Amino acid sequence: MKKILIYPFIGILFLSLSSFAFHKFYVGVFQVEYAAEKKMIQITSRIFVDDLNNALEKKYHKKAFVGTEKETPADLDLFKKYLAENFTIKINGQAKPITFLSKEVESGDVLICYSKIKDVDKFKSIEISNTILVDWSSEQQNITHISAFGTKRSVLFTESSRKELLKY
Repeated sequence: MKKILIYPFIGILFLSLSSFAFHKFYVGVFQVEYAAEKKMIQITSRIFVDDLNNALEKKYHKKAFVGTEKETPADLDLFKKYLAENFTIKINGQAKPITFLSKEVESGDVLICYSKIKDVDKFKSIEISNTILVDWSSEQQNITHISAFGTKRSVLFTESSRKELLKY
């Protein structure tokens, strides 16, 4: 009789606990830092590799392998195009070109990207638009930390909040 009660209980316990383990978070973390002495904005992005490749495939209808052993130069070009279309910065109302520098994979599933905007003098406003992975998943959230002139601010970009203007 005990076995009849124990097995269903263990099954229910396993299912309830595993539902927490399988829930996926859709979060990207971005750091935008103004380095006044270099007249440069430095950008570091952290994005999950599998989510990124799924978003690239959905948007461009091509299978991509960015951040994996199968990555090709075409995959990297597609990724750079995606970044340029989905992460933009305006300084004092003017769009600034973002230069992709490099990338690396951390812990096997997080792609870290390094980019910069050069020749940035002191500014009064910065407008950031961040739609990375938002079109792929409506649950995507991009936390963006902005450091400039000794202040740090954080902005949460979502499907309904894609752009933010910060004044200094």
